[in-house]
Amino acid sequence: MSNPYIGSDFDEFLREEGIFEEVEAAAIKKVLACMIEQAMAETHITKSEMARRMGTSRTQLDRLLDPANSSVTLSTIAKAAKAIGKKISISFDEIHPVKMA
Repeated sequence: MSNPYIGSDFDEFLREEGIFEEVEAAAIKKVLACMIEQAMAETHITKSEMARRMGTSRTQLDRLLDPANSSVTLSTIAKAAKAIGKKISISFDEIHPVKMA
């Protein structure tokens, strides 16, 4: 039995499975949550203080910091960035065409 994925890359595998965008979004959210938590730790901002700076509740902040919770708005991200003295930057990169067999 031959493995059709030998020699392919992981992105190609995810695309073929039809889950690339979902997995990529989840990974971005995990990185975002980690970056916010790291900035909070570096600047000694508690969760209570962070929530106050964002004008939100600790519960809402916990949702933002939960890597598994992918429902976060751009507005919330912008508030979090401002609360830690940062600004967000978004870019659109070229998609490399997928090799079709």
